[in-house]
Amino acid sequence: MDMMEKFSGLDLLSSAVIILDRAGQIQYANSAAEDMLELSLKVLRTHTLQQVFLNSEVLEAVCHEVLVHETVEIRQDIVLHRPAAKPLAVHAVVKTIDTPFNGILIEMRGNVQRIRQDRENRLVNQNQANMEMIRNLAHEIKNPLGGIKGAAQLLELEVPKEHLEELREYTQVIIKETERLQKLVDRMLIPHKRAHIVNDINIHEVTERVRSIVLAEFPEGLQIKRDYDLSLPEVTGNKEQLIQAVLNIAENAAHALRPQMQDGKAELVFRTRVSRRVTIAGIHYKLALNLYIIDNGPGIPSDMIETIFFPLVSGKEGGSGLGLALSQTLIQKHGGLIECDSVPGRTELLIRLPLKKV
Repeated sequence: MDMMEKFSGLDLLSSAVIILDRAGQIQYANSAAEDMLELSLKVLRTHTLQQVFLNSEVLEAVCHEVLVHETVEIRQDIVLHRPAAKPLAVHAVVKTIDTPFNGILIEMRGNVQRIRQDRENRLVNQNQANMEMIRNLAHEIKNPLGGIKGAAQLLELEVPKEHLEELREYTQVIIKETERLQKLVDRMLIPHKRAHIVNDINIHEVTERVRSIVLAEFPEGLQIKRDYDLSLPEVTGNKEQLIQAVLNIAENAAHALRPQMQDGKAELVFRTRVSRRVTIAGIHYKLALNLYIIDNGPGIPSDMIETIFFPLVSGKEGGSGLGLALSQTLIQKHGGLIECDSVPGRTELLIRLPLKKV
């Protein structure tokens, strides 16, 4: 029987399967493996593990182990790095099989939990580094701004009266611009200046407060729907900080919905749910609160999706780019995390907060 015919049943599997000979040469790959590795069977059969994966030594070590102990089946979570492609986080099952060349079968399934964990860790580390940089930058800027404003005010007092009207326009520009920059710097420092006062909070009091503020700011053409799980326990945290975090996200969404508002079709949804046995930033919790903020706007451009929580990154004309960065920082102070998923017509930001008292 031809090898292709012998293994054709593997094409029915949703998990990726590749079969190697003892030298590490790929002899067969099913359709799911072709899709996962983005390489055809014809190409894969000319490759070894070293040519497919940059860190092939991880898999090679497992393959060697099953060859030494042929009755052993090894299962392992691995992140496989590929040339010019995204890393693959997989759960791999490796074992020997009965073939003319005493082959090794590697079955790979996408490890969703590992992918999520890596993504969460990256978000946490990025945000901490970015906000520390912004905090240091804000302090460096704040002191010179005070000096510039004071110098402009003194200059205004020293200008002869006959030239005051002529020159006052310029000194006022300096004063007003320094005041504007000082307000921007203060916003950068908000998470570090505010005391973290902890209370038990009903998350729906937070969303209702935000809902009333946003509807007051955008009274025409915007509908805000609620989809609440009223059985949710209270979350431990700072109410004002949570309001600020949710408000920044909701206002961003509302600004993105302006074209839909003109047609009266703008929609914002606040949805609350509970998750069980979750991991947030590497810490395991029995329960977590999920607050979804969903809009039907144009979506976030794919080239911005990985940077929307960076300070000073804004897709809004005239925006400071601090809103989402500050929200992420405030939520992380509560042990939580904000994630984003967006396609045209639907953008979802998920605030996940641990329910520590449950």
